[in-house]
Amino acid sequence: MNKIKKTKRIARALPLTALTAVLLLSGCGGGEKQAEKTEDGKLILNFLTQSSPLAPADPNEKLINQRLEEKTGIHINWKNYTSDVFAEKRNLAVASGDLPDAIFDAGYSDYDLLKLAKDGAIIPLEDLIEQHMPNFKKVLEQAPEYKKMITAPDGHIYSFPWIEELGSGKERIQSVDDLPWINVEWLKKLGLSMPKTTEELKKVLIAFKTQDPNGNGKADEIPLSFINKPGGEDLAFLFASFGLGENWDHTVVTDDGKVVFTASDEGYKEAVKFVHELYQEGLIDIEAFQQDWNTYLAKGKDNRYGVYFTWDKSNITGMNDTYDVMPPLAGPSGEVNVARTNGIGLDRGRMVITSSNKHLEDTAKWVDQLYDPLQSVQDNWGTYGDTKQQNIFEFDEAKGMLKHLPLEGTAPVELRQKTSIAGPLAILDEYYGKYTTMPDDAAWRLKLLKETMVPHMKAENTYPKVFFSIDELDRLSTIETDMFAYLERKRTEWYQNGKVDQEWDSYLKELDRLGLQEWLKIKQAGYDRNAE
Repeated sequence: MNKIKKTKRIARALPLTALTAVLLLSGCGGGEKQAEKTEDGKLILNFLTQSSPLAPADPNEKLINQRLEEKTGIHINWKNYTSDVFAEKRNLAVASGDLPDAIFDAGYSDYDLLKLAKDGAIIPLEDLIEQHMPNFKKVLEQAPEYKKMITAPDGHIYSFPWIEELGSGKERIQSVDDLPWINVEWLKKLGLSMPKTTEELKKVLIAFKTQDPNGNGKADEIPLSFINKPGGEDLAFLFASFGLGENWDHTVVTDDGKVVFTASDEGYKEAVKFVHELYQEGLIDIEAFQQDWNTYLAKGKDNRYGVYFTWDKSNITGMNDTYDVMPPLAGPSGEVNVARTNGIGLDRGRMVITSSNKHLEDTAKWVDQLYDPLQSVQDNWGTYGDTKQQNIFEFDEAKGMLKHLPLEGTAPVELRQKTSIAGPLAILDEYYGKYTTMPDDAAWRLKLLKETMVPHMKAENTYPKVFFSIDELDRLSTIETDMFAYLERKRTEWYQNGKVDQEWDSYLKELDRLGLQEWLKIKQAGYDRNAE
């Protein structure tokens, strides 16, 4: 019965000729069960994965996967879900015990990895890496810091990571995510200069609101907009004008290695007061406190914003001259600061091998191909030579190098979602100029950061990618669930009601009640361990 059920699952994904071979190989005879193979002798592995709704429903329609199959002699039978439902489907599959051979583009957190390992659902990988993965071994030799980052506190490696280097240190592409973009056409029309201080920004926003810069006779301009939650569309960039600044995980590190919770800092309070001043003047988008990405995008495409925040303006208002990055602003003290995010190009939980996998060596060899430099570049961005749609690259055979093609008005994110496979990979800084050119949008952003933001980054340290123990993660998660929700609720209330001064002391006491001091102790211990 089990064999029949398994064959039915495969039938939905294989062409008839391959199905015939599977029926023959998984017949009802006795003896040891043979490996499932396609008609032309390729081993079949069953993977669970996710993809964008823009991508083909069957990942095998992607040219990258077709080439991988040809190169490795392994056929992947994908069970693919769109990203919005993937986590639920993935968790149901694991809970039911109906495990695939591997979970690709898995999206697992550190806690997930340690829990799955403890439950025996996934296996340690370090021996497979050592014995069967020369490409990945070479990556870890070239950049040994990643081996430390992907190794769990118990000494095992439970997942294959995604690694993307674009710049380093303060010039890393992730050093700031929520960049401010200002409508320079409106500045020019109203005869205004680029603001240099927070007070000048307020005056500019008032002019945007009252002087009809779009010239249509209506008061439909939106002076300032954002999405009111941690991330690339938040207005947290402005907080650095008042002190340490703010980032998505509310964590900064002083130059002497002390971990600080941003949302209990006095500068945070002053920044909140400034945002309230803007709110009082009617300068903030009334939808900012509940809008989603699509609403934010729609208004951006209509060029209704005076100032807004995002990673790359091309994804909101297009790559045109209407908007330019707004440099960091001096606050009341006269100091100019840019808070660094704690992000790096590392996702630890990008792929796992389950305990149901009977073909560990073959699986490891297949995954290792993803870490070949030329292959990693394609995994991450897309490929070349596709006759059915726009290509990301052209391949220079003489140089053995992939060259990014102009995007020709296509949104970078959308084209990459259609063509890349986004699983485990490694792109090191040294690959640029050797295996690939840098994407135009990335090179442009790095130049922008270097010229405009990096000179004002005061902090020498960021919080590293610490791999906490399961007990530490359990406590951090429990504390953060209530504490982060509380601080974000109070911040939104204060933006609107202006009561931050009156409520600040009680707010700090509530943070302590919710576990702030224990949180700081765990985070500091993790930082210190990582620094050893």
